[in-house]
Amino acid sequence: MTKLTLGALVALAMTAAASNAMAQDAAAGKTSFNKCLACHAIGEGAKNKVGPELNGLNGRKSGTAPDYNYSDANKNSGITWDEATFKEYIKDPKAKIPGTKMAFAGIKNETEINNLWTFIAQFDKDGKVKQ
Repeated sequence: MTKLTLGALVALAMTAAASNAMAQDAAAGKTSFNKCLACHAIGEGAKNKVGPELNGLNGRKSGTAPDYNYSDANKNSGITWDEATFKEYIKDPKAKIPGTKMAFAGIKNETEINNLWTFIAQFDKDGKVKQ
């Protein structure tokens, strides 16, 4: 019975650590999102700026945020945003979508990219944090 209790405690501690790591990733991603704030908004009440608002990005087709004037390159890219596509794109936007209006050199650090995706992906299309 002691082994069972110890096993349960280890499992509980691992779950808490994983949950804590996810929270840290989102917090670090929020800090990283400061690089995006000049052009993009996210969260409740987000509006398009120089770039489109990013609510509900995961699963959204490129070039479809309402009331944003996209480049033909974005509209015709055929991209549906997901984790892998975003991570490739954010490293070098102009390489992923030649002709995009996005004037950003990219983020090269893998940890920062992972954290940024964790932050962005938590928002649904209405700007609410998914539960």
